[in-house]
Amino acid sequence: MLEKISGANALSTIDIRAGVELPAHREEIELITADGHKLVGELATPLEHEPVATLVTLHPLPTHGGFMDSHVLRKAANRLPALVDFAVLRFNTRGTESPRGKSEGSFDGGKDESFDVQAALDFVASRNLPNVWLVGWSFGTELALKYGVDKDIRGVILLSPPLHRTSVDELQAWVGSPKRVVAIIPEFDDYLTPEPARERFAAIPHAQVVAIAGAKHLWVGETSTKAVLDEIVRAVAPGVGPLPTSFEVFD
Repeated sequence: MLEKISGANALSTIDIRAGVELPAHREEIELITADGHKLVGELATPLEHEPVATLVTLHPLPTHGGFMDSHVLRKAANRLPALVDFAVLRFNTRGTESPRGKSEGSFDGGKDESFDVQAALDFVASRNLPNVWLVGWSFGTELALKYGVDKDIRGVILLSPPLHRTSVDELQAWVGSPKRVVAIIPEFDDYLTPEPARERFAAIPHAQVVAIAGAKHLWVGETSTKAVLDEIVRAVAPGVGPLPTSFEVFD
């Protein structure tokens, strides 16, 4: 059950756990793609400060249950605006449905989803949001690698990348790019474990491969969730973190 934290009376401390939604401004948004589809999403921003960085998140495979509410992305939006002043954009790629609604269009296996990535980046540019990173999870990492190299972003963060749809040429397109490439690999991933990941990402000499002990592809459990969120923050804002495990609120 989602536990929203708000109020303005007595100061108290709450533990940050799976169902906690920390204070933020949350706006339901719509993205319009260049090929005419309306995508549904949410932008979460800090309540009291301007964002210092922006995460444009790309969800796991929608044909296998991935959507904008996939838990790591939802928890990033629930926590990071309050804890580290990040803006977090989540949206459903074409044909994907969640409690927020269904995006128009049909799943295209990562091809026409290029329009979806561009629409999200156009949106954050229109809001003048700073320090933009693409954060993909599983299928979302394929979109980040395919379509992020020529975009106005600081880098890509790849959670559990399977590298199923990303060609050697698409990996090599990142060689020499000033954009960072950070791959966060669960020790017991179903598709690409740390050592094979280091071999595959050797095609991008500046890529950083971070192994997370004990984790699996779906990052189930608070230990794995916090570990992956800590690494996202470390990549985007070096020197910030690790994230706290409690939060002070007035209630």
